[in-house]
Formats: sequence, structure tokens, C-alpha cells
Amino acid sequence: MIPDAYDFWLFDLDGTVVDVEWSYTRETFDRVGERLGREFTDREAEVLWHGLGGARDPQLREWGFDPERFWEAFHAVEDPQARAEATFVHDDAEALVADLRARDVPVGVVTHCQQFLTDPVVDHLDIREWFDTIVCCTSDLGWKPDPTPVRHAIEGLDLDPADAGVGVLAGDGASDIGAAWNAGLHGVHVERHPPERRGHCVLADYRVESFTDLDGRSVAADGGDSDERP
Repeated sequence: MIPDAYDFWLFDLDGTVVDVEWSYTRETFDRVGERLGREFTDREAEVLWHGLGGARDPQLREWGFDPERFWEAFHAVEDPQARAEATFVHDDAEALVADLRARDVPVGVVTHCQQFLTDPVVDHLDIREWFDTIVCCTSDLGWKPDPTPVRHAIEGLDLDPADAGVGVLAGDGASDIGAAWNAGLHGVHVERHPPERRGHCVLADYRVESFTDLDGRSVAADGGDSDERP
């Protein structure tokens, strides 16, 4: 089985281990739109929330937004507790992490979700003890696909990034796989959104629709049907 092949596992958080009810996403973008004087369509909200178009800042610029002004408004309207209460755990992620923990495999998180949002989510869902380390990306630390946050997480597992064994990072976005490869890890892409919604396939070592597919039958990506390398 594929989970047995790795000495440690890292996961993205939002969209991979947990997700947010659409009603919260829609309300958040309504409030951001009020601050910026411009409404967001459902499609625009979906693309930005899930990063379906790749890096969000270039997408914002393409739509005529100043990224700094957008993120200032976005974080100003987010309610950490409301977000936590609207967040749920993906069953397949829970089952995989439980299996890894039962076998004493080190497990960590590398997320773009900021600390003031991450803490209420993991505490409300009571999943903090699932992970040996949780790393929140910042401008100082770097953003995926930058490998620095990944290496920081490996150190948080009490491992040496230069001699940590064979590791893997699992996520739902191209930046997750890019971060994995840039850090010398394997990448598992879990497709929470069909390629037709994303607009492309994401190249990865393994592409699965659910983590339950990681039983030796998942498809190792060779790039033949992908138009994006993170």
C-alpha cells in the first residue's frame, strides 16, 4: 500500500484535510465585495477560495484587484470562530491520518491558512493531536510552492530535512505538489474539484479522487494528461 512507502507524511489543511461549507464562503465574499465596491460571482469566489486557477495574486491582478488591498479586506471580514464552526473534516483524510498515527508515522501540516484562523479550526474540530506539527505559511517564512515551509515542518517532526527518509506531501492544489517536489518529497494530489472545474489537471506522483484510493491502485502521474507542472 502506498501509505506504507513513506517515513513521514505532510498534509495541506484547507481543501485537503478539512473544508468549509459553501454558505460561509459566499457570505465572506459578499462582505469583501462590500468593502471593495465590487461583487464577486459564485465562480470567482470558488476560484479564489480553493485556488482553482493556481496562485491567487496573479488571478486577482487579472481581474483588476490589488492583491494587498484584497487580502486586507479578506482578513478583516473573516470571523475565526464562525469559520471554525462552518468547517468539517473530510472522512477519507480522517481515515488516512488515523491509520498513519496507529503506525506511529510522523504527520504534519503545511497550510496557507493563517494562524489566527487555523488555531480555532483545529481546536473546534479537535484535530490538533492528529499532527506532530502545524506550520502556517507567512510572507517571512514563504508560501507554497516555496519549499521553506515544508522544510520547517520536517524540522517540526524532529527530523533533519537533509536526512529525513522518504516523505510525501498531500494536497488539493498545484502549489502543494510544487512545494513537495521543491523540497525533495513525493506529492499526492487529491482532486476535491473535477478538472473541468479547475480548468486543468495537476501533475503529481499520485493523483486520486479520495485518499481511500491509496491502496496500490492509484495512478502515478506521468504528465501525459496534465497541462500544468506546479
